[in-house]
Amino acid sequence: MAHSRTDFLIGRRLLLAAAPAFFAAPALAKLSPDLLTGNLARFTLAKEPRKLLELAFTDADDKPLQLADYKGKTVLLNFWATWCAPCVKEMPSLDKLQAELGKDKFVVLPLSLDGPSKPKVAPFYADRKLTNLGIYFDKAKKVMGALDISVLPTSVLVDPDGRELGRLEGEAEWDKPEALALMKAAIPSG
Repeated sequence: MAHSRTDFLIGRRLLLAAAPAFFAAPALAKLSPDLLTGNLARFTLAKEPRKLLELAFTDADDKPLQLADYKGKTVLLNFWATWCAPCVKEMPSLDKLQAELGKDKFVVLPLSLDGPSKPKVAPFYADRKLTNLGIYFDKAKKVMGALDISVLPTSVLVDPDGRELGRLEGEAEWDKPEALALMKAAIPSG
């Protein structure tokens, strides 16, 4: 039975349409709902990972950065501010999480939404001895808007290819066993 060029093109389109789901499956497969226990029970897995590499922010020296600069690492993108009480409460646990997992394959990117209060961020880190976290800013809340963040704190888990795996709205204790297990499942082995 002969196949026409149209059959070939339709088959190719179907294959290309299925490819993103096929390649995203391994990242999400390791993040089973069974991992979402304890204080991470509110963590929501992404139905389909979406690329976030274009997200731009700055470091403490106003150096422009993009999420793409962290490609190859699992990222926990955390939106916070010094004036947000739940954010202040969770920052030490994020610092401990970063210390526990190291920076080779994993990084916590705490994006401060402090605008006029921006000068308070470095002293905040010093007062709380947050030595494992970098200081980053979401100027004009562009990243926050692009990701539809409406609650502080919110943490977005991003795979090494820059795709959102899931998120948690509200504070969490990131140094607890369930948080470590979730992050370890998101970090590629090898």
